[in-house]
Amino acid sequence: MIKTKMYRKQLAILFCCLSMTTVAFAQQEETELTPMEKLEQRTGTLEDAVRKQQKFKLSGYVQAQYQWGEQDALLKVGTANEHLDKSFGRFGIRRGRIKFTYEEKLVSGVFELDITEKGVGLKDAYLNVKDPWFGTIALRAGIFDRPFGNEISYSSSKLESPERSTLCQTIFPEEKDLGFMLTLQAAKTSPWNILKLEAGMFAGNAINRETDSRLDFIGHLSVDKSIGSNIKIGGGISYYNGGVYQGTDNIYSMRGKEFILNHDSANIGKYAKREYFGVDFQFSIMSILGMTQLRAEYLFGQQPGVKSNSKSPNSSTLPVSDTYTRNFMGAYVIFIQDLGTLPLSVVFKYDWYNPNTKVSKDNIGLNNTTAADIAFNTYGVGLLWRITSYLRLQAYYEFVQNEKTANIEKYKKDLKDNVFTVRLQYKF
Repeated sequence: MIKTKMYRKQLAILFCCLSMTTVAFAQQEETELTPMEKLEQRTGTLEDAVRKQQKFKLSGYVQAQYQWGEQDALLKVGTANEHLDKSFGRFGIRRGRIKFTYEEKLVSGVFELDITEKGVGLKDAYLNVKDPWFGTIALRAGIFDRPFGNEISYSSSKLESPERSTLCQTIFPEEKDLGFMLTLQAAKTSPWNILKLEAGMFAGNAINRETDSRLDFIGHLSVDKSIGSNIKIGGGISYYNGGVYQGTDNIYSMRGKEFILNHDSANIGKYAKREYFGVDFQFSIMSILGMTQLRAEYLFGQQPGVKSNSKSPNSSTLPVSDTYTRNFMGAYVIFIQDLGTLPLSVVFKYDWYNPNTKVSKDNIGLNNTTAADIAFNTYGVGLLWRITSYLRLQAYYEFVQNEKTANIEKYKKDLKDNVFTVRLQYKF
């Protein structure tokens, strides 16, 4: 009797297992996809992957560069001259940029790195959000080009001269800053699309950490108009209003031809006024001679610096030197002419920077003025060879002239600081 019950239980368990297995096989048969369904599924997965890949973009460029300089020259690659009485040469990677962009509908994110023999540095890191209603407003926040003038935002991969003007390198070191910006521009179908307004608040410290509680304002209003299919003309006005932290109780300001000291403990922690005005102009025309381009920019304003130089802040620490406030002025003009249908262009450029408009020549070196108050003029001539759409060879010679003064030994004559640059650029 007991054995019979055990057999019955075993048979019941076996029956249940067989039933579950049968149901499982039946469900598997019911959910088995047809070959066409499998193909559609695989195609959908592939399309999703392609869509995601299309949202991601990788780009960049590498600039391998050789420079030769006279004995007093300052080169952009390599170290300083090891022989103070001889000319010297250096080879290096001037820029090695790689840029990552991911765009999802109205939002995009950008990261750009600079990789050279000096190390790895950050160049861009920002997000950009477009308005979903009219498509006329965009918000950008992070590290990106300052919206001032034309040369600052002009890509380094497109530069017809090896570097930006002395003026821009001094007033806007590294071109970038940390902040946020609004861009207003009408839709492409609107006649007002030729106008663009960029305005934002920035830390004022280039690609460095924020060091104080104050933000600087930068604004640029520009116009860009095509006339027919061969002529393009543009221009803009720019304004910068900010301040530089005063780290000591000594503030020097120009009165007449001399720096006057304002010594007051209340000066510490206040901000020296930093204010720039700018005008820029661009023109291009296509003819039987090829493309002809002309670009120019003029800046003036008030610049807080230190005794030894007039450069804008570019440090992760607050300044600890006395403040010297100067009125500056500067400009550049660049002319580029294609040689007909040949992949060659000749380049002529002139740039000028006067860090202190209140003093000149033999007045420099007196009354607390220093070599930082000396003006510079640079004349450049070059040749561009566009070997392919992604490979470019550049040769460029710069004649650098400095203002002379009898009161500073080094600047009693023109320095020997001309520079010759050969650069091979690959862009991808």
